[in-house]
Amino acid sequence: MKRIIQQLFKNSRSSDNGIFFTEIEKILGFKPLKIEIYEKAFIHRSTNKLDENGNAISYERLEFLGDAMLSSVIAAHLFKKVPTGDEGYLTKMRSKIVSREHLNELGRDLNLIQFIKSKVPSNHFGENIHGNIFEALIGAIYLDRGYLFCEKFIQKRVLIPYVDIPKLEGKVISYKSLVIE
Repeated sequence: MKRIIQQLFKNSRSSDNGIFFTEIEKILGFKPLKIEIYEKAFIHRSTNKLDENGNAISYERLEFLGDAMLSSVIAAHLFKKVPTGDEGYLTKMRSKIVSREHLNELGRDLNLIQFIKSKVPSNHFGENIHGNIFEALIGAIYLDRGYLFCEKFIQKRVLIPYVDIPKLEGKVISYKSLVIE
């Protein structure tokens, strides 16, 4: 019985991670089921944390997963919204949406850096930390709630506020490729 009560209150606002839980819930728009997954999305490798098997814990693995999920959701969105687009066009548009610059902007807009646990001062992080933890957050959503929640979050936080296909068509992300074309 005691174990059940502990589980009930583990993700409550009164727990040690209550402020984090509350803030993440506001960003996500839903309650996380496993807050510990989201906590991992903000652990910098400088903390040198290890799991029970001796594996390093940092946001980087979640970033990898989040990158794949983001790319998948964006690809499906473009496929549906632009029925006349060929493979090259769709790939180019997806690249514009998931560009490092754009992901950094998304991470900054959500102020995700406030949650980073690190032994390195935040002013020593490169600019890409914002996009990296944004992708890690998406990876955490996928592990916690699955594809549909991940898709809804990306719709709400990326596609609706930031994706205007006609404007993106004119955006240049690689001047080198533009010159080659």
